[in-house]
Amino acid sequence: MTDTPQDGLHHGMNDDMNDGLHVHIERLGRERHALVSGLHLHVPPGEILTLMGPSGCGKSSVLAAIAGTLASVSEGLQPLQLQGSVQLNGRELAHLPTHQRGVGLVFQDALLFPHMTVAENLLFAVPVSDTKGTRSTNAQRQARVQQALQEAELSGMGERDPSTLSGGQRARVALMRALLAEPQALLLDEPFSKLDAALRAQLRPWVFAHVRERRIPVVLVTHDEQDVADPQRVVHLRATEESHPHV
Repeated sequence: MTDTPQDGLHHGMNDDMNDGLHVHIERLGRERHALVSGLHLHVPPGEILTLMGPSGCGKSSVLAAIAGTLASVSEGLQPLQLQGSVQLNGRELAHLPTHQRGVGLVFQDALLFPHMTVAENLLFAVPVSDTKGTRSTNAQRQARVQQALQEAELSGMGERDPSTLSGGQRARVALMRALLAEPQALLLDEPFSKLDAALRAQLRPWVFAHVRERRIPVVLVTHDEQDVADPQRVVHLRATEESHPHV
């Protein structure tokens, strides 16, 4: 369920469905229990919308519905089901597998591959060809990795083991890896929660600046009011007690 969001978050049939991320959730849950219902979101390119609410209210499940990973999110033995639509730049995603959606994810744990160096983690995300199908050379892909390291203020650390990096450095690598995959939208699931207060304050503006520069819509899940990127784009979810057969 949702509390009444601030102006500009609910949109009707006149919205430009070719502009950014549109999420319409009639019902999200299992057969006898809805986690979220009646949720309508529009995130324009370059904007960051924040989802907040208590644990168990469905914040991460909304991200899973957008990313196409609901099959891996189960309550008991029953996976969550979505009734609604997810559109990104005019394309319906609800029936597409995750790898075809063009949606990037960054979690509270950096989830870097431990058997790869920092540079190899980044290279893994670089597409082997551009949107026109032209294959990139190894030198071009390596150049993109070096540029990403520079943007992340990690120049010269490409050959490091990820385990030797600080928490803030790992978080920056995780974000750059997600951006190198050229997503059309990005989901951030409590990306700052494992960092101390000083690192959070340093990393927030860095992350927000990078995603805004790339003009991609972003949905951020957090418990912390200080993580909010735009106070005008906040939705508060609340737990629901609904329990009835799904019709």
